[in-house]
Amino acid sequence: MSRAWLSPRASSQADSIYCYTLDRYGAVQARRYIEGLFRCFEAIARGTVTSRRIPAEFGVDGSYARYGQHFVYWRNLSRGRIGIVAILHVRMHQLRQFRDAGGGE
Repeated sequence: MSRAWLSPRASSQADSIYCYTLDRYGAVQARRYIEGLFRCFEAIARGTVTSRRIPAEFGVDGSYARYGQHFVYWRNLSRGRIGIVAILHVRMHQLRQFRDAGGGE
């Protein structure tokens, strides 16, 4: 059972990433990238991914890590789970987007 929970926003972003990659690079690459992204979620939940804390001035208790061309933002939830709250392309203003996402359960 996964200890990673995807917010509705993060789930929608993962879907968009898959569709974009499928349209741009084909089915094999889309599957490879999205499967790798979900392996990243599991590594985050296990605590085996290199990550950074979100700076305190953003007022959000969370962390982020890079996977491929995206940053994955999450926060700790109850019972040892983590909540993936945003998945943003490296060119986006990541920390502002994370703060706007809220990051609730």
